[in-house]
Amino acid sequence: MDEIVFVTHNKGKMDSANRQLKGVNFKIFEYELEEPRSDDIKYISKYKVMEAYKLVNKPCISLDCGFLIDELDGFPRAFVNFALDTIGIKGILKLMEEKENRKCRFTECLSYYDGNKVYQFMGKHEGTLSNEILGSDTDKKWSDLWYIFKPYGYDKTLAQMTEEERRSRIKYESVDSMKEFAKWYTKK
Repeated sequence: MDEIVFVTHNKGKMDSANRQLKGVNFKIFEYELEEPRSDDIKYISKYKVMEAYKLVNKPCISLDCGFLIDELDGFPRAFVNFALDTIGIKGILKLMEEKENRKCRFTECLSYYDGNKVYQFMGKHEGTLSNEILGSDTDKKWSDLWYIFKPYGYDKTLAQMTEEERRSRIKYESVDSMKEFAKWYTKK
């Protein structure tokens, strides 16, 4: 199997790839790809993987994520980084004060480009928002949302869970795009 390059600067995504891309020959190229303005994570992921291919000239993958809060009509969607850079998790919690519906989810799209065709793998992780910032800092996190996101079926934020708890947790209502890609790629 050809070596695949995962172009990212996100340490949490790197850690996830090292755990979840079993059977896939890949290496990480640390680089922050330009992200187009769009509310569509499939479009963003496809754009980024094609840019990554121009950079490394090898089959590569790119992963883009969104975060949707039901009570806020899906805000911030694909604009997670913008929301975190402007209002932060404190601002998100402020928007959710006195709101009963705390359902939310991470969505993700992993795109693979072999130089000829783009293949995309979708994922989602259902949960609820905590009422406050909870947990400890870790270099395994993908974003500060870990301090306020409780995976479905748990009463702890991702930041409150130990590394072992995060790895071994039962992923109710979850589909992981990296695992879906790894299953597909190792069979092709």
